[in-house]
This record gives sequence, C-alpha cells and structure tokens, in this order.
Amino acid sequence: MGASLYIVVEGDDPGFDIFVNGHAVARNEESLERLASTLHVKPLLDFFSADENSMALLLEQGAGNPEWTRNLPQPQWYAAPDGLHTVTTLINFLTANSAALGSETYPVLAELREYERVLYKTAQYGLRWHLAASWR
Repeated sequence: MGASLYIVVEGDDPGFDIFVNGHAVARNEESLERLASTLHVKPLLDFFSADENSMALLLEQGAGNPEWTRNLPQPQWYAAPDGLHTVTTLINFLTANSAALGSETYPVLAELREYERVLYKTAQYGLRWHLAASWR
C-alpha cells in the first residue's frame, strides 16, 4: 500500500486543476521534514489537516476506523504563500543539491513542482489549502 500527500483547496471547485501525484513526497516525507528544519521553513506535514472527505476516502480504501469521523475537528486551512515558501525553498535546495535524496531527488522535485504550480494558483485566487493523505 503506497501513500500519497495531495493538496486540498478550500471550496467545492477552485476553478483550476489541483492534481498532484504526491507519492514520492510521501515516501520521502521524513527526509523532507529534516531538510525543511535545516532550511528553517515549515515542514510540509505542518500543513496537514484531516477532514471528513479525506477520512471518508481512507475508510473507503480500508484504512482507519469509522469512529474517527465522529470526532474530527474542523479542517485547518493555511495561506497559500506560506506553503509556497516551503515548497520553493525545498525546490531551490534540491535543484542545487541533486544528490540530496539520492535516486529520489528527481521524482520528489517533479512532485514539488506540481505542488508549486497548485499553490501558486491557490495564492492567485486568494484561496486557502491543506495537505491530505490517501493510501492505495
């Protein structure tokens, strides 16, 4: 079963494509968290929030306990420029240090560029966002 970290934009339809792969980022999340700390930016998982929709998806995929959905807090939403700062800092570092994550550097960079595209549009539209997870 592989995890994916994907972007959720506030509202029903933000008016643009929000798809990001997120598998390589999820596989390397611990390394990215250490790197974010070294670079003095918020780690990506600081932007994570579980809501009813993402939890329902997890339950459909056979992960989790249905009791969770009864006690979920309201989703947390974050300013797109804050996430964009983390993502662009990681992209800049990994571009300059292509061996930083070994053979995973290029897949992670490709996905971070997807995140950058979505967060840039999210900021342009004045919307908020958070990360969510899915497992397959």
